[in-house]
Parts: sequence; structure tokens; C-alpha cells
Amino acid sequence: MSKGLPTRSENYSEWYNELVKRADLAENSPVRGCMVIKPYGYSIWEKMQRALDDMFKETGHTNAYFPLFIPKSYLSKEASHVEGFAKECAVVTHYRLKNDPNGKGVVVDPDAKLEEELIVRPTSETVIWSTYKNWIQSYRDLPLLINQWANVVRWEMRTRLFLRTAEFLWQEGHTAHATAQEAIAETKQMLEVYAQFAEEWMAVPVIKGVKTANERFAGAEDTYCIEAMMQDGKALQAGTSHFLGQNFANAFDVKFQDKEGKLDYVWGTSWGVSTRLMGALIMAHSDDAGLVLPPKLAPIQVVIVPIYRNEEQLAQISEKVGEITKDLKKLGISVKYDSSDNTKPGFKFAEYELKGVPVRLAMGGRDLENGTVEVARRDTKTKETVSIEGIATYIQNLLEDIQESIYKKALTFREENTYKVDSFEEFNNILDTKGGFVLAHWDGTSETEEKIKEETKATIRCIPLNQEAEEGVCIYSGKPSKGRVVFARAY
Repeated sequence: MSKGLPTRSENYSEWYNELVKRADLAENSPVRGCMVIKPYGYSIWEKMQRALDDMFKETGHTNAYFPLFIPKSYLSKEASHVEGFAKECAVVTHYRLKNDPNGKGVVVDPDAKLEEELIVRPTSETVIWSTYKNWIQSYRDLPLLINQWANVVRWEMRTRLFLRTAEFLWQEGHTAHATAQEAIAETKQMLEVYAQFAEEWMAVPVIKGVKTANERFAGAEDTYCIEAMMQDGKALQAGTSHFLGQNFANAFDVKFQDKEGKLDYVWGTSWGVSTRLMGALIMAHSDDAGLVLPPKLAPIQVVIVPIYRNEEQLAQISEKVGEITKDLKKLGISVKYDSSDNTKPGFKFAEYELKGVPVRLAMGGRDLENGTVEVARRDTKTKETVSIEGIATYIQNLLEDIQESIYKKALTFREENTYKVDSFEEFNNILDTKGGFVLAHWDGTSETEEKIKEETKATIRCIPLNQEAEEGVCIYSGKPSKGRVVFARAY
């Protein structure tokens, strides 16, 4: 990367912001707190979407679309839900503009006030459950398994590209079931889908767990989550799945007739991941030279750069590269041949390194004579000269190795930065000097959780699903505890 860019150790936050812009992923928009996702960034998001969408459909879900605007009265129906989102809502009050009588452009027409204000969706539970009331009458209509890909608006004051923006893209699943058991099973199943996607596609290891009451989604009975560790030791919530109980069914009077003919409220779930995953992908793997992308999500998996003295040599190299490209594409590998003459090979190498292309091939005159090609991998920056014979299969195996290698590196980093502590002094010391995940005993009360958060800025990221039963005492209150929970400072 060019001079002057901060390294991760110098200024992690600035390194991240600069990388997002220089790698052509996104930029700030004219609307404060919103972003423009550029084509290269959107290509990564599309790959994420495609993989997740396939996983949703394999688990029986179908896509639909619901309105962007929600009547204000809908948000009032579920008390804890509205309380959770009230401070983040963007509100539409008028439906028309008119020319300013003073000739200063346009103004809001005061005569065009809406009878009822509309909320730009912060999440869609309310509008979806009001719709489900018309769709569900009998047990035969259940389970109802719907997902939507959409944008939402949560009015954030302090924003950062991908991680926290006023408008962001996401998917939100909303399902209705005949029994609590079915709804809980769905909630857990979708958590597994998210964990599988994070680990197998993003190469990001995650901890699966349940949120505490304080951190639970507004209107849910239980919130399950996956938590990932970034390279600065901070946690990032990478996906959530909520068991809603009968809360929204009650609020919107969604009942069904069971097999015995008895009326009951349905049981609900909701679950979602957003463009925040782009932030996780960048911060979990990238280095001081730019992006490091896992091959499964890289828009370009292989780039080929010719190194030539004259047009005749370029033509010979291009012919050979044509064969390689064809073989790679047959294996489903995305490849780009960059023979443009407006920049030198060294500049191209730096550019594709910055953009995180997993494998780079370079072919020069000597390679042409020897039937070889130089292969460089982005994750380790190692290079080797390889025979062109069987190169496509070689690269296919190499991409698989890179995917696994990136995951293992992130897992090792997490393991090396996870600490068990038994005193509040040690807890503070670890957070201030090392960061990472801190496994500590907690007495289970919201009061203690709040006090720890106030004093240390660390939150309980989750109560791990695989939590070992272990008698102990809370690091803060000294009261009994039955197991350790995961604390961290977080995004």
C-alpha cells in the first residue's frame, strides 16, 4: 500500500477506515452516516448473499418482501420492542414538497401532513406480524418460514463504514410455529446456519451462545448469537437468532386453530445478519498490505499478470494464459487476466495485493520457455515456480488450502487471546493490556453486568452454548456462579 497508511499496530481504527476506501469497498455518501457500497465491495456482499440464500432455501425458507414504511401505531403494540428502537427511528411526517415562495428551492408543504406518521423500518417484526394475521388461520398454515433481503434504517450518531451506518443492508427471517419447541428448534437451527457460514465461507471462527437479558433483542424471550474476535482483540456480533415466544403474536392477534380445533397464539422467531459481516471479514483477516480475502468470497480468485518485453512476447504469453484461464473457469474458479499496458507489473502486484486476490500468477519470457508460471499466495505472501502442466488442479487445491489456512490462523489468534480470570483486578488488567475474550464468573444479575460495563466498557458477549458447569464466585460481587461467560470490549 502507499506510504503514509497507518499499520494495524499504529492505529487500528484508521487502518480499517483507509483500507475500506483504498480497496474500493465503500465510501461515505452525501447523506451523513450512510455509505456507498462500491462494485468491488458489493461483489463480496453478493457472494455472501448467494451462499446464505442457498442455505436458507435448503432449510425450507422462501423469500418475500415487505414495505419499507411502518405505521407508527404498529411500533406501539409491543412495548419492549418500541422501547428498544424508539431512539433510532427515522420518521416520515409529510408526503409532499412545494416550491418555496421566496424562490429558495423547495420546502415541505405544511398542508401535506400525514394523518399517521410512518417509521422507516428499523426492523420488520411489526409490519410482518400484522401481515401474518391474514396468512395464518390453521395449523395447516404452519410453519410459515419467510426471509427477506432488505435495507433498514437505525439513526446512528457515530458511524463507521460497514460496522455501523444509519442505513445498512441485511436479511431478516421471520417464522411462525405451532409450538414453542418448534420455534426454539428453528432459532437454534438458524444460529447453526450462521455459524457454518461464518466458519466455512468467511473463515471466521465464532463462539455460539445466548445473550443475557440486558443484551437481548427488544421483544424477544431469548437471543442466540455468534461472536467473533477481530485482530485488535475486540468482539464483533456476527449474527443473531431470536426466540420471540408469543409476544408478537399476542401484540398482533395472530392465532391458529390446532388439530383439536382449539385457538392459540403462534410462536415466533426472527434472525438476521447484515453488511456488518463485511467489517468482520476485513478486520479478522487483513494485514498492513491490504485485504486478505478467503477464496470462497473473493470476487477474483486468481489474477494473471504477464511480464513481457515486446508485443510478440505478449501474444505468446496471452495464448498460453488463454489455455490456463479456460481450465480454471471449467473448475468454477473466477480468474482475471490483466494485460493492460497502462501500469507496470509491480503496480499491478501491489493493487491486487491491496484488493486481497487470493492467488496471483505471473508469466514472463523465461516461464514461456520452461513451461512454468510463478504462483504467489496472498495470505502468506509466499511465491513458487510451478509447471503449467496440471496448473488448474494445482490452483484448485491451493485455494482450498488458503481457505483452511486463513481460518486456522484466525482460530489460533482467538485461542491465544482468550483468558480465564478469577479476580476483578486481573479482569481489568487483561482488558487494558491485552484485550481479547475474557472468561470469567458472573453472578447472573443485571445489576452486576451493568456495573462491570460502566467501569470497564466490557460487556457479556454471550453465555456459551457449550458452557462447562463450574462452581465459582463472581469476579465483581463475590456471589456464587455456575459457569464462566464471555466478556469483551466490542464493536
